[in-house]
Amino acid sequence: MNASILPGISPSMMCANALELGRDAEALDRAGAQFFHYDIMDGAFVPNFTLGPDVIRAVRKVSAVPADIHLMVQNPERHLHLFDLRPGDVVSVHQESTIHLQRTLAAIRQAGAQAAVALNPATPLCMIEDVLPDVDMVLVMTVNPGFAGQKLVPATLAKIARLRAMLDASGYGHVRIEVDGNVSFENAKKMRAAGADLFVAGTSAVFCAGGIAANMQKLTDCIR
Repeated sequence: MNASILPGISPSMMCANALELGRDAEALDRAGAQFFHYDIMDGAFVPNFTLGPDVIRAVRKVSAVPADIHLMVQNPERHLHLFDLRPGDVVSVHQESTIHLQRTLAAIRQAGAQAAVALNPATPLCMIEDVLPDVDMVLVMTVNPGFAGQKLVPATLAKIARLRAMLDASGYGHVRIEVDGNVSFENAKKMRAAGADLFVAGTSAVFCAGGIAANMQKLTDCIR
């Protein structure tokens, strides 16, 4: 892990109570969420539909926590204009979703947000070697994207470690590693040991029995 990067939690707003989204956002804010993670799915790149720009705008009315926008959509470059991107926000696009990845990452930065590239479990790290100058973060999917509540793909733990080593050896030690998928308390410890520093937390840790405040503290203890 890169000791100079402080670990943080990016709660998955897809897993929050849709009828009490404002309440949950305020609770997460008080509990120290570093980002709010928004899964944007189009039913094409992944077999599900989820959140959209209006949800992000609504949450911004009750919290200033930056948005962590995960675009699980085909041709994400066509949709960037839909989001009111602000300084501090981060936008992740999948390497597998666009043939013009470098151009898309550059457009995110030009819009004022941090740029991130996401990788599905089966996508090798070599696919992003040539865009490392254009990214602020790499999102490692530790499940196949599309649905909450899945089991961890075990091979992704070694992938996190290989990515951290690759980044550090290539002069990109400042690039963060985010993990998304079955980030349970137990798995978070393993992911942290492998080199992850931003944890997308959903039904496996934050939105489960115990309550938001207690679960956020427990997860924080696991990754520190």
